[in-house]
Amino acid sequence: MTNRTRTDSLLLAGFCAFLFFYGLGQFGLIGADEPRYAQVAREMLERHDWITPTLGGQPWLEKPPLYYWQAMLAYRIFGVSDWAARLPSAIDATFLVLAGYFFLRRFRRGFELDGALIAASSAGIMGYAHAASMDMALAAAFTIGMLGWWAWRESGKQIYLAAFYGFMALGTLAKGPVAPFLALVVIVFYAAAVRELRLVLKTLWLPGICLFCVIALPWYFAVQVRNPEFFREFIVEHNLGRFSRNLYHHTEPFWYYLPVTAMALLPWMVFVIAALVQSLRKWWAERKSIAASRDGIENQISIFACCWLVLPVVFFSISQSKLPGYILPAIPAGALLLADYLRHHLQRSEDERIATWVVVLHALFAAAPIVPALLIAYLIMQHRLPGGQPMLVALAIAFVLCAGIGLTLVRKTGLRMLRFVTLIPVVLTVGAVLKLGSAAIDQTLSARPLAQEIAAIETHPLTLAVFHVSRELEYGLTFYRNHLTFNYDWGRVPQEEHLLVAPENSQVEIAKLVAGRRVSYLGHYAPRHVDYYWVAAVAVDSPH
Repeated sequence: MTNRTRTDSLLLAGFCAFLFFYGLGQFGLIGADEPRYAQVAREMLERHDWITPTLGGQPWLEKPPLYYWQAMLAYRIFGVSDWAARLPSAIDATFLVLAGYFFLRRFRRGFELDGALIAASSAGIMGYAHAASMDMALAAAFTIGMLGWWAWRESGKQIYLAAFYGFMALGTLAKGPVAPFLALVVIVFYAAAVRELRLVLKTLWLPGICLFCVIALPWYFAVQVRNPEFFREFIVEHNLGRFSRNLYHHTEPFWYYLPVTAMALLPWMVFVIAALVQSLRKWWAERKSIAASRDGIENQISIFACCWLVLPVVFFSISQSKLPGYILPAIPAGALLLADYLRHHLQRSEDERIATWVVVLHALFAAAPIVPALLIAYLIMQHRLPGGQPMLVALAIAFVLCAGIGLTLVRKTGLRMLRFVTLIPVVLTVGAVLKLGSAAIDQTLSARPLAQEIAAIETHPLTLAVFHVSRELEYGLTFYRNHLTFNYDWGRVPQEEHLLVAPENSQVEIAKLVAGRRVSYLGHYAPRHVDYYWVAAVAVDSPH
């Protein structure tokens, strides 16, 4: 192992450990999806069932099983916990970064560390590496598959094409047919852009298709046999239905993914946009004379990265249902595009300066996240930024970072320092969020503290019910108590004695719903503005 390889290994290990694994359990599962998916994996493990996802003992057929399988393995090794539920995403993010590193080391040597650290420090990758969800599993499988396709395209070695099909199969097990569909769209548009449409037919390689079927299809057949409603629920409702109709109230404007993608690419957004614009301009100027020689293929990687970055954003912008995680598979393309941009600029001229406007904007957007990170507790608890000294201190730190980045990059050799100076605010921002914001996130966005508070007053385990609370709180309580939560809103009022969580000052409504039963107020959880009660069992008339 050379000194450079050893240094690269230490840097990658250190950054992946800090950006992906550190703080996995510092706050509880948040949102509706994290605790729901974590609970599905737990129930599958308890039932020793690797085929049918279940929630509350009933089939839960919205998503394929790859994340559930990963979480089941994590639970079996480390026990059931919120950090173990997030561990698969952190591991998947690490594989994504390592794949980018080894790809660039093989095909763009000298810029492998840049590309890997750019991907690792992108906000979208860091954020979803800490989420118990399918998005990172899909992004990792899709990324490794697309890098495999380009490796085959440039080298001609079919082992890379086999890797493409294998990882697209894993992407299909991660989130469904969207993985091979997006890959096909990117490849077709790239082939059209370089006027080599026969690439599409060459990609349709029979052994690869067989490999895809062997990996991806057995679970789909097995779950369909066990659950005849699977095709309707998963394919018709949760794939076609989500795209064509707003079935689940995730409507957003057409341009929604433009700011979402920009935020996911922070702190590299400005340079990625500059690389995208330069690549498109170069392609447009040379579109009629693109060569199919080996040198021409090597220079086309930026066109491929542009297609990979842009087309998923366009595709999901057309969808009637929009969630931020949908475009995560496109984010690694930004790192690939920027790594190629750096390669061209640094190899062309050692003394080339970057345009001033690019430097200024990059410095601003790279340093700006430190302000909300330092003030995150105010934002979460009070839903506003504070004035006075806290704001002045945060702005002063941001100004120092911004000035340092700007002054470094305007130098003749500034572009070589881009990675180093940009990672400084990234590390500080992540550290500030985890150090200063974990408690506030846990109290206001997770059900964990409430579940712990309720458990502390129980003399024996009781059924839990909720009334007029968010789905996030309901699913969170289900995971942390590992028991089906009854919901009064759906007419599910337990006959036995139970605990009830409801919005504060709901006594009158509760009394009507459980008329004739004794209700005792137990406590108040201020961060979520809810009360919890004990409700007696339904009285049974004694025989005369």
